[in-house]
Amino acid sequence: MDLGLAGKRALVLASSRGLGLGIARALADEGAHVLLCGRSADKLKANAEAINAAGKGKADWVEADLADAHFVDAMLKAVHEKLGGIDILVNNTGGPTPGMAEEMDAEKLYNFFQSMVVRVITLTNALLPLMKTQGFGRVLTVASSGVFEPIPNLALSNTLRGALVGWNKTLSAEVASYGVTANMILPGRIHTDRIDELDGANAKRQGKSVEEIRAASVKSIPAGRLGKVEEFAAAAAFLCSVPASYVTGTMLRVDGGASKSI
Repeated sequence: MDLGLAGKRALVLASSRGLGLGIARALADEGAHVLLCGRSADKLKANAEAINAAGKGKADWVEADLADAHFVDAMLKAVHEKLGGIDILVNNTGGPTPGMAEEMDAEKLYNFFQSMVVRVITLTNALLPLMKTQGFGRVLTVASSGVFEPIPNLALSNTLRGALVGWNKTLSAEVASYGVTANMILPGRIHTDRIDELDGANAKRQGKSVEEIRAASVKSIPAGRLGKVEEFAAAAAFLCSVPASYVTGTMLRVDGGASKSI
């Protein structure tokens, strides 16, 4: 299938590693011009060079932190200077610290709300006029399977990512007539550094080994294994594609069948 992404301009947030980097690579493999962003200049530079060396799409990068109050302004400047416009926005954010609901204090909740919700929405709203004017746009927001089934010890993530669900659905109806889609993609247990970190935290909390935690996790997945970043990224690339023009306002689970809800 031709995804129609050759020459499309894509900003992928939090793309120095993990799922964000996987999505950026998948889009570039289809011929897109991707703009990587994150906190590690060294990783961003190396990843952009690797994408460019592959010779399929094109990559640029900008060092930026979602926790920075000036993040949105920095992204708008980078989009203008490095991409010359925007066709695809992938809203990806790092996960907050693990913890229980009773441990959420006001300061931590506020700070993560700013970086995971407020700046995502503000940046999207700032880029939408460009998409609407050209009659094409893709807004894809990476969340978590926790928006369907809250994940133990991830109270902050369950709370804040859940806030984006209603926003995305509302937005999708408002922009659909302009040729702009807004979807969410929900990773289950995709093997990234973040999963390793969470397994470590759960092992410490439960007094078990990381291997025991990992085995129990895999046992609960019908596919019988953790997912690969490339598998998740392929699904994301489709939602950003031209053929996916009639798919909007939806949430796609990429979890190996782990979610028990319908």
